[in-house]
Amino acid sequence: MLQYYFKLSLKNISRQKGLSVLISTTLGLGIAACMITYSLIHLMSKDPLPNKSERVFHIQFDNWQLGLAAIAPDLPPDEVTWRDAMNIVHAKQAKYQAANAITWGMVTPADKNIPPFLGIIRATHGEFFPMFKVPFLYGQGWQNFPANNVEYVTVLSKSTNKRIFGGLNSVGQTLPMLGKLFTVVGVLDDWHPSPKFFDMSFGAFYQPEDIYLPLQIKSELELPHGGNLNCWETNIADDYQAILNSECVNLNLWVELPSAQNKQQYENFLKAYVEQQKALGRFPKAINNQLLDINQWLAHKEVVSADMYVFFYLALLFLLVCLFNAASLMSTKFTAKNSEVALRRALGANQQSIFAQCLTETSILGGLGALIGLVLCIFGLQGITYLYPNFSAFVSLDMTLMLITVCISLVSSILAGLIPIIKVCRLAPASYLK
Repeated sequence: MLQYYFKLSLKNISRQKGLSVLISTTLGLGIAACMITYSLIHLMSKDPLPNKSERVFHIQFDNWQLGLAAIAPDLPPDEVTWRDAMNIVHAKQAKYQAANAITWGMVTPADKNIPPFLGIIRATHGEFFPMFKVPFLYGQGWQNFPANNVEYVTVLSKSTNKRIFGGLNSVGQTLPMLGKLFTVVGVLDDWHPSPKFFDMSFGAFYQPEDIYLPLQIKSELELPHGGNLNCWETNIADDYQAILNSECVNLNLWVELPSAQNKQQYENFLKAYVEQQKALGRFPKAINNQLLDINQWLAHKEVVSADMYVFFYLALLFLLVCLFNAASLMSTKFTAKNSEVALRRALGANQQSIFAQCLTETSILGGLGALIGLVLCIFGLQGITYLYPNFSAFVSLDMTLMLITVCISLVSSILAGLIPIIKVCRLAPASYLK
C-alpha cells in the first residue's frame, strides 16, 4: 500500500506543480533561516578539546589594586603577569603547564627569492603542544626550558613551512629571523581550534599564528606585547624589563591536571602561592583565584553572544510564520481534490487510507522542503565565511546538522499539513457526489 500511496502522491504533486513548489519553498526558507543560526551556535559552542577539556584549566589571579576591579563587578583579569606565569610554570605542580602570548617580528629567509615578511608569533612554553594536542607534520615541540636557559628553536605552521621550505621536512634547518638564527624543530599539521580558547585577545576565531617560539625569547629579544596588556600601576618605567616586573597582565596561563579530581589540590597550591606573594607585598586584595576548565572559560568569555541566541529565536519565529503559510497552502491544495477524495470514499476507501495517502504526500513535500532548506543553508553558511573569513575554519554543515535539517523539515511539513489532512478526511462524500 505504501508504494501505491507514494505513486499517487507523486501524481498529485505533479498535477499541482506550482502550488507544491510554493509549499516546499516556504518550508525550505523557514528551515534554512533556523538551521543557519542553529549551526553557528552549535559550531561556536563546540568543545575544542574533547575528552580532555575537563582536565585543562585556565588560571586567573586578582593582583589588582585595592578598591579597583579588573573586570566588573569584582573579577580577576583574564591574563596574568610575567612573574606569576614564570613562577607557576617553573613550580611544575601540574602534569603540563604553559603560558602564552601573541607577538610579531620580521622573518628573513635565507633564500633570497623569498621576500622577508612580518611573522605573527605565538610565544609559549614547550608543554603548550602536548597539553593542547597540537598535531605535528614533522618533528616535535621543545621541552620547557629552565627559567634562565633557552635555546633558539622554533616550530612553524604548515603554511609557513610551505612558504619558506616548499612544504618539505624542514626539521634541522635554520631560519634567520628577529636578528637571530633559529633551528626548526617541528612543523605543525593543519591546526585551527575554533574557538581559539587558549588566547582570545583578538576574538575567538582569528587566524592561527605563523611561528611558535620559546616564551623566554620574548623577554630576551624584547618582542612586542601583543594581545591584551592591562596595567593599574601608573609609575612604571619605560624600559621593557620594568613592564615584565610590574603588575601588568599580558599572558594566558594554562595547566593540565592528571584528572579533574586533582582540581582542589591545585587550587590549594594556588592559594598558598598567593599568600606567599602577599608576604612579599603583592596582591593587596582578598584572594580571588579562578581555575576554570575549557568549557567554563568559554562560558566566561561568552563566545556565543546573547545576540546570537536572539537571532536564533527570531529564526524560530520566522519558521512558525512559514509553517502557518504552508498550512494555508496545503489547505488550498487538499481542498482542490475534495471531489477525488469523495469518490474514493464512495468506492470503499476508509478515513485511515485517505489519511495515510495525504500524510505520504505531505512527507514528500517536507522532503523537498528539506532539500531546498539544505541548499539555502549551505549558501547561507558560505556567505557568512565570505563576509567573515575568520569563521571559515569551523563553519560547515556536517552530517549531524544535515540529519537535523531533514527531521525538522519532515516534522514541520506534517505539523503544517495535519489540520488540512484531518479536514479532508472528515468531509461528507454525499455533498460532492451530487
